[in-house]
Amino acid sequence: MQQPTIIENADTSAIANWIKARLVAALGAGDGPISITIPGGSTPFPILEELARSDLDWQRIIVWPGDDRVVPEDHAASNTGRIRAALEPVGAKVVALGTMEQVPHFALAWLGMGADGHIASLFPNTDPQVDDTQKIRSLTPDPLPPEAPFDRITLTIPALLDSDALMFVIRGDDKRAVFDAAAAGQNTLPVARLLGAAEQSVTCFV
Repeated sequence: MQQPTIIENADTSAIANWIKARLVAALGAGDGPISITIPGGSTPFPILEELARSDLDWQRIIVWPGDDRVVPEDHAASNTGRIRAALEPVGAKVVALGTMEQVPHFALAWLGMGADGHIASLFPNTDPQVDDTQKIRSLTPDPLPPEAPFDRITLTIPALLDSDALMFVIRGDDKRAVFDAAAAGQNTLPVARLLGAAEQSVTCFV
């Protein structure tokens, strides 16, 4: 387990610049495309909008949602649709999660976390395992979050761990307390299982 590097009071620009530096390094390491995974929800999109204004070689960047709600892409709750709107105009390729997709190694796995310790759509009731034999799963949170009461499709812990680096953006003291406890091995929530198995660098912006 790697102890996370905690970066406090980081604003949107600072986070976007950090991500850009990681992607520039990954793109510079070879000539082919790189893949990243990013979360849905409200927090990432101001960061993505700033990142989209940077001079990255977007045509070599393949973007995977970490999870999505099982809704049409033009639905307001679709992570994939919102990510497409943010990044496809600058040249990125955005992948729609499907159970038959071949999940790549990620240059960066960017995650959020819920107050219940869920990551992607790996909620506590789904009992996610670090040795899951599948990279993508369809599942149903229980209870269904009232703000997004939909079935889900999600990357699994092994898919997220198949990455060069993990990063989190976490907002709020309640979530910070859950994350800190998970990093200290004080619970077995999904985020704790991921952190406990992580061997790559983990950076958390709070």
